[in-house]
Amino acid sequence: MIKPFSPRELLEWVKEVLRRGSIRKELVSPKRVVYGTVIIDEEHHEVQVDKKFIFFTAIEFRLLHFLATRPGRVFTRNELISRILGENTAVVDRNINVHVRALRRKLGKHQDLIQTVRGIGYCLRPWQT
Repeated sequence: MIKPFSPRELLEWVKEVLRRGSIRKELVSPKRVVYGTVIIDEEHHEVQVDKKFIFFTAIEFRLLHFLATRPGRVFTRNELISRILGENTAVVDRNINVHVRALRRKLGKHQDLIQTVRGIGYCLRPWQT
């Protein structure tokens, strides 16, 4: 957006960006996230990929659910460790790479949902409407 701009123009620009890159509201709740054919159900601790239930470890599940409820937001490895494992956990920041690799392997053809932002960390690709 180029300055100067009117408040109305800014509002329209924000609406368009939100419309393009966000998960549809009816598909997201804190307990269940539907992301195409990937369904993450926090209440039952289940993940379905293409109508098949896939087993995820507790850490993998928390990591996937955390990223899925915040699509498009990039998190550093340290942020992910502190939010998924807790503040006082003594692990190497590269440990998160192992969990992300396992997530991608289990997601199969949907492994590109988790994006690496080089030099920073990871994010879940925003849903395209």
